[in-house]
Amino acid sequence: MAMDGKGGFRRCVIAVLACFCAVAVLAGYTPRPLAASEAAAWAALADGGNLVLLRHAIAPGTGDPAEFRLDDCATQRTLSEDGRRQARLIGEKLRTKGVAVEAVYSSQWCRCLETARLLDAGSVEPLPALNSFINRPADREAQLAELRLWLAAARPEGAIVLVTHQVVITALTGVFPVSGEMVVVKPGNGGGLSVVGRIPPPRAAPSASGK
Repeated sequence: MAMDGKGGFRRCVIAVLACFCAVAVLAGYTPRPLAASEAAAWAALADGGNLVLLRHAIAPGTGDPAEFRLDDCATQRTLSEDGRRQARLIGEKLRTKGVAVEAVYSSQWCRCLETARLLDAGSVEPLPALNSFINRPADREAQLAELRLWLAAARPEGAIVLVTHQVVITALTGVFPVSGEMVVVKPGNGGGLSVVGRIPPPRAAPSASGK
């Protein structure tokens, strides 16, 4: 886009902002100030009837190694010590806030299962529909359809925690969470979700950018 002085620059900025807003609307997500978003999320969890989409804790790197095997954690990206500390702190925060966690489900990836167990919020049940599809794009739509059916049947009285991957959370909500971030959503008919708010990871354990 050509810019002819201040007027051209202003038009360029407006066009970029318009594109950003259009993408947010299409994704079904309207940004709000982070403090308000976090407050809304905790309030909803106190009320009950919501789901927590939790991106696994810090696991340095991106994607998975070429030799990845689901049954062998040694072939996968796994949590660092910072990640383990982060997962424990998330669990402590949920308890401090008095969140009634009635069930914990997890992707079958080791970094998700370890995050879920370190929350110490109850027994952990693997749920294949929460698995990453970053290296399996052909499986994406079928897996998301299966997950939406599961979500449509979820009617928590308290909160259900689902530990999964960035690609899954983004596909469902349009939100791109950092490691250890919780996205609180309310389930609707047909597996639809409405984003209630976002809870950032504990400050004591900085996040990393793996998927």
